[in-house]
Amino acid sequence: MRGQGVIGGIALLTLLAGCGGGSGGDIGPGPGPPPFSSVPQVQVSVPTTFPSCSTAGQSGTLYSGTSLEPSLVVNPTNSSNLIAEWQEGRWSTGGSQALSLGASSDGGMTWTLGYAAFSVCTGGSASNAGNYQRASNGWLTVSPSGVVYALSLSFSGGALLAGSSSGQLVARSTDGGFTWGQPVALIADGADFFDDKGSVTADPTNDNYVYAVWDRINESSGSSYFAVTADGGNTWQPATSIYTPGASAQTIGNIIVVLPGDVVLDIFSALDTAGSGATATLFALRSTDNGSTWSGPVMIAPEESVGTKDPLTGAGIRDSTDLPSVSVSTGGIVYVVWQDSSFSAGARDGIAMSSSADGGQSWSAPVEVNADPSAAAFTPNVHVRADGSIGITYYDLRNDTLAGSILTDFWMVTSGNGTDFTETHISGPFNLLQAPQGEFGPDNTLGYFLGDYQALTSNGSAFLPMNTQTNPGTAISSDVFIDFPPTTTAAAAAQATPHATPRTFKAVTAAPGLTLSAAARQRVAARIRRLEAERLQRGR
Repeated sequence: MRGQGVIGGIALLTLLAGCGGGSGGDIGPGPGPPPFSSVPQVQVSVPTTFPSCSTAGQSGTLYSGTSLEPSLVVNPTNSSNLIAEWQEGRWSTGGSQALSLGASSDGGMTWTLGYAAFSVCTGGSASNAGNYQRASNGWLTVSPSGVVYALSLSFSGGALLAGSSSGQLVARSTDGGFTWGQPVALIADGADFFDDKGSVTADPTNDNYVYAVWDRINESSGSSYFAVTADGGNTWQPATSIYTPGASAQTIGNIIVVLPGDVVLDIFSALDTAGSGATATLFALRSTDNGSTWSGPVMIAPEESVGTKDPLTGAGIRDSTDLPSVSVSTGGIVYVVWQDSSFSAGARDGIAMSSSADGGQSWSAPVEVNADPSAAAFTPNVHVRADGSIGITYYDLRNDTLAGSILTDFWMVTSGNGTDFTETHISGPFNLLQAPQGEFGPDNTLGYFLGDYQALTSNGSAFLPMNTQTNPGTAISSDVFIDFPPTTTAAAAAQATPHATPRTFKAVTAAPGLTLSAAARQRVAARIRRLEAERLQRGR
């Protein structure tokens, strides 16, 4: 059954909610995107219920009407074939009931819903690898021949608590994401370890190699763990540690990119709370033999995030503090973006970017790339198109001026040289108060949550962002949308709205001599300690 509408000249076909697992859901009419989008959008998710999925014995609040934290890839053999993955039914205590998988054969206009057995809600059981209560941190990649790999952090119970378990699972699709094989466990642990925050990356020129990486934490530390297939996913080599930062320290946000010449980089944050201080630092590891051996860590930059709060009330927002995003150009230039407050001396987070033109062996000084530095900006994603154009998406709070709400906008900035940028408004302001809340840290502070990351890729000459936003009304409700921003500055200007006129600007380095105050450094340290404690105590 199909229903159709038109938004901004683009035919809108949205998913009708399905349940269960394994095969696809029906397609039908859904609620179109909210009226505050500046570019054409298609709603990809519709909140799904899982009536056969028990919540007995699980702690926290289940937000059944929520979809969030998308991943998106384009099939290199068919640019009209898009595949997405996102969380469905978020729990306040971490993770979701399920990871949903969607596939489109018409460039994102219509979507077919499916599942892999990543949790009991979508077919996981004692007879397969997916016998877990919750799933989180979905990540997609696609090989040069179009084989799609989906990753899941799957877990039961609170991290490191008695009786808990976790694993990193990968499922494979050979038909463009419309059906999925049974998942394989890259690692499966009991209560002594928690396998957090994974990513998976296919070699862009060699079908045989696919790389997965995550952080494996225990009560005192957390290493970067790595698994690789050298035969296109038929078998995976045993997972192994590739970097251990030491006691009272852990890695987080590990992402692999493959450079020309088969140079493999792992980009990650290291959180160190040894002694009286607390630091977060971006590093790169380098391998030239498909991950068999790795260099020592190369520092990219310190991370000085103070996190995001509602400027009117101080309400907390779960953002991507100390979680980088990374992309590599066809020429081998690597770009990393992250949240950082050093450009405002600790007053608020902006979006920082650094790049490497020598295979990750040295890195440029960070520059600020969000268009309005007077507003808190958070959760950046970066992607470099085949023509070298850089795209960066993020949320900010520049329009958060109305009491009783947290008004949030989603933006994209683009650049051809990494210095001169053009801003495009995607959607907003929407009210973040309608987002699910997550317990954040050992004191169970709540934070409004859209995901640790959003998605950004490209199809030919066009960037394709995918983001989470809340829905109109007062209910806690969020959905995932694919966005179709204009491909030229002139087109962006023609679609301008009164509060979102495109602007051009130059990326800037921090002012000479600008340093964080003692109070700001305390906020940075407190944020790092909170992040590490939260990840050591609860699943994401």
